[in-house]
Parts: sequence; C-alpha cells; structure tokens
Amino acid sequence: MIHIVTDFMKNTIAERIYDFLKNFPPFDVLEKEQLFKIASNVKVTYIEKDNFVFKQEENPHEHFYVVKDGAIGLYRTMGNEQILVDICDEGDIFGLRPLIQNDLYLMSAKANEESVLYAVSVEILKEIIQTNEKVKKFLIASFSSNIKTPYAKGTNGQLFANIEMLQNSNTSFTEIQSAEFSKNPVTTLKSSSIKEAAQIMSEKRVGSILIVENKNPVGIITDKDLRSKIATGIISIDERVTKIMSTPVKTFKQKITVAEAQIAMIKNKITHLCITKDGTPNSELIGVLSEHDIVVMHGNNPSLLIKKTNRAKDVNDLKYIREKASNLLQGYIEQHIPIIFISKIISEINEAITIKAIELSIEEMDKKPPVKFGWLALGSQGRKEQLLMTDQDNALVFKDVSPEKHQSTKQYFLQLAKKVTEKLNVIGFEYCPANMMASNPNWCLSLSEWKNQFDTWIKSPSEDAIMMCSIFFDYDLVFGDKKLVNEMSDSIYQSIKSFEIFLNFLGRNALRNPPPIGFFRQFLVENDGAHKDQFDIKSRAIMPLVDAARLLTLSHQIKDKNNTISRFKKLIKVEPQNQDLYLSCINSFKILLQFRTKQGLKNNDSGRYVDLNNLSKFEKLKLKGCFKPIKDVQELLNIRYNLAQIM
Repeated sequence: MIHIVTDFMKNTIAERIYDFLKNFPPFDVLEKEQLFKIASNVKVTYIEKDNFVFKQEENPHEHFYVVKDGAIGLYRTMGNEQILVDICDEGDIFGLRPLIQNDLYLMSAKANEESVLYAVSVEILKEIIQTNEKVKKFLIASFSSNIKTPYAKGTNGQLFANIEMLQNSNTSFTEIQSAEFSKNPVTTLKSSSIKEAAQIMSEKRVGSILIVENKNPVGIITDKDLRSKIATGIISIDERVTKIMSTPVKTFKQKITVAEAQIAMIKNKITHLCITKDGTPNSELIGVLSEHDIVVMHGNNPSLLIKKTNRAKDVNDLKYIREKASNLLQGYIEQHIPIIFISKIISEINEAITIKAIELSIEEMDKKPPVKFGWLALGSQGRKEQLLMTDQDNALVFKDVSPEKHQSTKQYFLQLAKKVTEKLNVIGFEYCPANMMASNPNWCLSLSEWKNQFDTWIKSPSEDAIMMCSIFFDYDLVFGDKKLVNEMSDSIYQSIKSFEIFLNFLGRNALRNPPPIGFFRQFLVENDGAHKDQFDIKSRAIMPLVDAARLLTLSHQIKDKNNTISRFKKLIKVEPQNQDLYLSCINSFKILLQFRTKQGLKNNDSGRYVDLNNLSKFEKLKLKGCFKPIKDVQELLNIRYNLAQIM
C-alpha cells in the first residue's frame, strides 16, 4: 500500500516542526522564512533504543540532528573504554561535525531510549548562516564546548571561557575550569629516528610523542602520523622524526580553560596542545593536553550528572552519580573555582538525586500518594550549603485530611519516607543521629500539625524549641506542592508577629557561641572529648553567621531566602547602613565554607573539627581574619534585641 503525502499534509507537518524548533536555540533567532525553509526540509527519523544514529570514525551525514523526543547518548571510544560524554534530550542538537568540519565523527550517537529526531539539512543551514552571525556563533560554540546553550542574555555573545562571564550564566563549570593535562609528557629529540619514537610510544602506551630541543617543544608526532605516513610506505621508518612531525606546535599556559582548549583544537584542526612554563614555544615543556583529556572531563560534568540522575533506574545508579559529584567537588576546590558557584552546582546535584530517590520510592509503593505533599530539606541542604557528604536532615508535610483518614494517610507517608531515607543512606547521606528525618512520626505531619508545631515553638520558646526553630526554619521544598510550604511560611510569620519577643530568644540562641577567638587572640578549642584541642569550625565560626542571617531576615519578614549568603545580600538592600558589615560577613562565610570543605576532602570527613597544629601560619591568619565580622554581627544582635537583659 502506497501512502501519498499531499502538499497540505507536508505543510501541516512542516508547521508542527516549525512550532517545535522556534522554541530552541539557534532556531529561535532565525527569520520566519528561514526557519520555515528548514522545517519544510526536515526529515523525521525514528530510532529504536540502543540503535546508532552514527558511529565514531563514520563519514559525516548530510544532516545534523535535533532531538524531538527521547534521549541520545554521545559516546567516545578511547581504547577499550566507552566514555559517555553527554546526553541529548528535547531540543538539543548534535552531529554538527559536517557543518563545522567536514571530517569523520569523533563520537558515536546512540539512542538511550526510543527517540524521534529531526534531521536538519546541513546545506540549507550553511546558506542561512552566511547571513546570520548569531546562528553561526551559536553552532560553533555548541560544537566546541558540548554545551547546548553557550550563550545567555546579557553576555553579548561571548563564550563562557572565564569566571567573570560565569557570574550570571547557567553554563557548566567544566567549560571554565582549568583543563587537567598530563604533567609527564613523553618526549624525544630531533635526532631520533621515527622507529625509535614509535618504540617509545609503544612502550609508554601513548598516542603522541613530543619532539624537544633544549627542553622546548618544537614538534609532535601522533598515531595518525604513523598510520598515514609510515604504515602506507610513503616515508621510511628509519628517517628522522623531523620528517613527519607537525611543527610548530600550539602552546598555552597552565591555566587554559576547557573551553579555550577545545576552541584551539578545532580552530587549528589538532588533537594535542603543549603546555609550557610561560605559554610560548620558547619555554620549557611541562605538559601535554589531549583531546582524550577533554572528553574524559566532559564525561564528568554537572549537566551530564543531572541528566544521568533523571534517568537513573535504581539507588546504585544514584550512589555512583553522587560519588562522581564528590570527584567534581575535589576538582573545583583544587581549581580555585569560587565557593558560591561550587555550592550551587553540588546543591543542584544533591537535589536531583533526592528527587529521583523520592520518585523511585513512590514507584515501589502499592499506590500513588493519597494527597499532595512536600518533601523538605533541612539544615545545610535546606540552605543549599551542603558540599560534603553529611548526614540527612529532612521532613515531610502533607495536605490536611478528615480525622478518619489522618492515620492511614500518615502511615502511607511514613512508609514512603522510610524508603526515601534508606535510599539516601545507601547513596552516602548517613542517617541523622538525632533522627530528624521524615521517617520519624514527629517530622511527618499534616499542614495543620506543622502550623501548630511552629506556633508552639514560637510562643513557648524553651531551649529545645529554639533549637528546633534554628533547624526547621531553614527548610527548602525539594519535591511536591509549593502551596503547602507557602502556607507553612505564612503561618510562621503570623506567629512571630503575634509574639515578637520570640526574636529576642532566637537572638539569645544566636549568641550561644562567643566569637571564636579568646582574649589573647588564641583560637577557642574544645576542652575535652574526642576532639579535645581541636577547633570546631562549624559551631564556632560558620553557625554564628548562619544564625545571625536567619534572625535578621525573619525580623524583616523576608521570605524565600534560605541561603546564608542570599540572606545577607537581601539584608544589604533593606539595611544599607550596615552594608559594610554584611559584605564582610559574606566574605567570611565564603572563606569558612571553602576552608571546611578543603579540610573535609583532605581528611575524608565532615571537615567540622580542625587540628590547628596542621595549619600553616597563613591559614591561621586567614581564619582569624574571618572572626571579626562574627564578633561585629553578634554585637549588632546584642544591641538590637536587648540581649544583655535576657542572657
């Protein structure tokens, strides 16, 4: 049976494709006529799971691809290793090689699930980019960096290749991170024969060898050179390396970013960059950066980890992803990426993992949730300041039900919470020693119960009640119904408004830890216990700033600001007279958070307790420099809330 497609049907299909493409870059900046021409010539392709769109080393197609539905994995084969470089889903583009460089594909594209693709004509788009510079820049940047939206509003079309450009962007840190290169490059001299060089490459199991003169790089030979020039018999293997080496080499400084490296490789059609002391060919060779190094880094980037999380099948997948996130954290700290950006990325990954753990747990339940609910992260995760693998702090709120249904509804959510907390524990987030988790009946409550609980804590501010407020007031909705959480927040502010002296009690609690340095400018350390003579950076330095920011934002009824730095930034706007103090608090908090993270990574623990004997004089001075803002903000609280009278 022959299916006849009328012009009307063709136009209808083209219009649907047009409506889809116009929502995604770079098609969103095309003229209507240009986009409709593309849409009219698109080939709709269905790919079954595990089938290839194209394979590495395959000749380029006449089309590149846009994902309509499903997911396409981009894989790079390195020896016996298959590295997942990226996952492309709705609206993502891939297979740009024939458009940018008419060369063999460097990666394979395989369907991770059933997928529908739009195959876009390379020739038609080539015509269009001749007159549309924005599209041309986008495609080159996408091709070079493996990011799907390399430009954002306000960046003036610049690729995110440095920290400053990252300030207001959503790009991957992988792009602006300094590239990790091999610090032991394999070398030989100009006088060596090609055979000797090949023997060295084989012995060292490397794909390239650098030719040096007085320690300076003057040329490079790769496996490709040996295949195309020696194995074909064009040149004798007994000739000197200078006969086939590529020269001059491209050299860069140590701090080259991943994005800069990729652009350099594409622009010069090379796969290796030489790293020298001053970045020029006339200085000592200290390393080599290969395309393989870049691919490995892309296989462990935040956006890919989150995409993997969204498609995780079980808790073991999530555990693997969180371990990868820890590797990212280590790399970011070593590369001196600003702590505020690191915090955002790790928080996003933690949140994605938690959401997936909840979704997997719901699938395991006998039935769907009986009513709407919200899963709340508390403490450092609620403030999006959880960088290290600390213990869990979470809670659950569910919609009010009739009295006869309350117990069965609560039992459902307790069972669900138990499954979620068990998964989080397997992933690496240990159970809370104080059992402040949603699986505890005390912290799995209906909306009305939470309102009553907060009202009781606020109007009967015992020491325990204040402690609970300091934990639960930093909640953040991770999964579920935002309206429930908004009602909770409103009830808290209503209770505080009717019992304003509560803020004084909260202020007293914020001063429970004195400034972390004594009269003789000595660190206040633990007097006894397992951490005797160690400095508790969490309770003595970080938490006083957290507590102060929380109290001050509550006093101004500032909502939706849980993060300590965000709170201080908002306070600057409402109290401009205290701008200098709050800025110093922000700077101190960043330093302390970064310091604790480094300590935790170094000692494979929470980083809370610091052995001062292991710190350099510079590190001690840097820490002490953070303490004055703590003292100053505590003095502000003391005066503002008349705390001397109730201490």
